[in-house]
Amino acid sequence: MDFSYLITPFFTWLVAGCSKFLINSIKSRQLAFKLIGYGGLPSNHTSIVCSVAALIALKDGIDTPAFGVAVGLAFIVMLDANGLRQKMAQHAVMINLLNRGTASPQLREQIGHTRLEIFAGMITGMGCAWMVNLFLPLIIISS
Repeated sequence: MDFSYLITPFFTWLVAGCSKFLINSIKSRQLAFKLIGYGGLPSNHTSIVCSVAALIALKDGIDTPAFGVAVGLAFIVMLDANGLRQKMAQHAVMINLLNRGTASPQLREQIGHTRLEIFAGMITGMGCAWMVNLFLPLIIISS
């Protein structure tokens, strides 16, 4: 039974999340628990969907329906991260300006991703898929 399709997205989520936390902590010079969530480098969502697409390409090839679906999903996630969520962040900034001095809670302003954060997510996802594809069989054989 091949568990790599199940392990890869979770492994990628862990790698991307820990990397983002470490990068944010270094940038803010403190543990960045308040920055956990949407936005930041690398994009977790992009990492996860790209890891699945890359794993399908490595194991099944790029001429399969599953790879086409995975690439389509990855594009939707990446376009959403850069387009729609960036617009949501702009709206949050404006709403926070309007609500300044009122009892209304401040909205989170870092929601979307830059192209660099999305690209870093792609690289993280593809790298994680490559590592799982390379090392998981070795771990299973040796145990």
